[in-house]
Amino acid sequence: MIDDSRQQLVTPLVARPGPDNVGLVLADIAAGTKVAVEGCAVPARGDVPAGHKIALRAIPRGALVRKYAETIGYATADIAPGDHVHLHNMGVGQEPAASFTRGTGTARWQPPAAPTREHFLGFRREDGRAATRNYVAVLPATGSSATVARLIAEAAGTAHAGRAGLDGVVALTHDLGRGTPDGGPGQDILRRTLHGYAAHANIAGVLVVRMGGEACPVESMLGATAVEELTIQDLGGTAAALAEGLRRIARLADRSAQQRREPIPVSELVLGLQCGGSDAYSGLTANPTLGVAADLLVVAGGRVVLGETPEIHGAEHLLKGRAAAPELAERIDELLCWWQEYTRRNGAALDDNPSAGNRVGGITTIWEKSLGAVLKAGTSPLNAVVEYAEPVTAPGLTFMDTPGYDPVSATGMVAGGANMLAFTTGRGSLFGSRPVPCVKISTTTRLFRHMTGDVDFDAGAAMSHTEQVRHGTRLFELLVDTASGRSSKSEELGFGAEEIAPWRIGAVL
Repeated sequence: MIDDSRQQLVTPLVARPGPDNVGLVLADIAAGTKVAVEGCAVPARGDVPAGHKIALRAIPRGALVRKYAETIGYATADIAPGDHVHLHNMGVGQEPAASFTRGTGTARWQPPAAPTREHFLGFRREDGRAATRNYVAVLPATGSSATVARLIAEAAGTAHAGRAGLDGVVALTHDLGRGTPDGGPGQDILRRTLHGYAAHANIAGVLVVRMGGEACPVESMLGATAVEELTIQDLGGTAAALAEGLRRIARLADRSAQQRREPIPVSELVLGLQCGGSDAYSGLTANPTLGVAADLLVVAGGRVVLGETPEIHGAEHLLKGRAAAPELAERIDELLCWWQEYTRRNGAALDDNPSAGNRVGGITTIWEKSLGAVLKAGTSPLNAVVEYAEPVTAPGLTFMDTPGYDPVSATGMVAGGANMLAFTTGRGSLFGSRPVPCVKISTTTRLFRHMTGDVDFDAGAAMSHTEQVRHGTRLFELLVDTASGRSSKSEELGFGAEEIAPWRIGAVL
């Protein structure tokens, strides 16, 4: 019998007892505290912070460390029962190269629940696309005109504040363009990103601001989006460009403000999935909860986008096993091989990805982080793999090749057509992404209460499958409400303009 008054509980990391040899402590524990799990007691051999791992049994040096019934690393020293398991005694060693395994398919996939909403209130564009917001955008063709674009957007935003039917005027500023070789990978990605933003369904009209002499024909690919254009050098400088920009924005705003929300099938939502400031609870509460909401959207006919390629390393077999076709699984392997070479070429490794904050929160290796990160994509089949900022057109789950850095990853998803973002966080990331609403989800109730002005949804209680389904259904409904015009916390705070960050890749000359 365990009668120590300082006894603490360890969460079971899988639904059934299995091969896991570490557990997660739910509160700070001191050396000597008896930690109870599944009817056993393990005395802690040292202080262990909340959210960190403790060894449930002996793990010899070189042996696998298991969590989620998966490998999260290797013991770099002998680990005794009750030891704190973290950077000092666990790692990934020599990272293995990705293996070209084939997908097994998901023909018998069963969603966790049925969607509870059929429609949201959105804007229907002339070409039939569905929008969740109604913005006018100011787009600098290159970084050289970014400040003028921002000044125009700020002045126009003040002039048109509170106008019915218009969500605002946003500057899509960036610092790229000039100095990037035409036809190179950097220029290709930048053009794809700018085109994706300028032609986004949430943008009803766009003013393209040029310095002069740029070879970036953004407006040629905007489709039904209303376009205005000005060139700073031709007008005579900043003051003249600002005055002319305000006149052009007034015309776009008059046209855009005529739009009104109407019922649109939920199947036309495109949800981008993000996680940032992750902690050990990310893979236990918020990410699987978001996974349920993502599955409900897939069942309703919508599209879901998973990205952050470095953060599937160590969990790629789970994603590949859901591939609807073998070539999709092979494409995942190819992307990871590219990333391994890319990081080596730049003197880094994929296991450098867990940030200092991630590790303070209890995440030790990239494998551990990835196993939790993929859970936000639910359990539905993987139907497509696309490049960064490439249009997302396939129904169901798509994987987009993006870096793990949240602003860059989210920028690619928005450029690819995401009209909603869902962002889980365990450390309290601050993020928004105009012209797209972003719903923030906390991994713990403590974080939700601590940062209630920034976080939209508390997933802290969702530590069992039953609770994840219940909370995930509520989250799905919040996402639909937000798509229908309910402001997210990041929108209320004014986030979203500074977080546009196209992937910077290739030579800058």
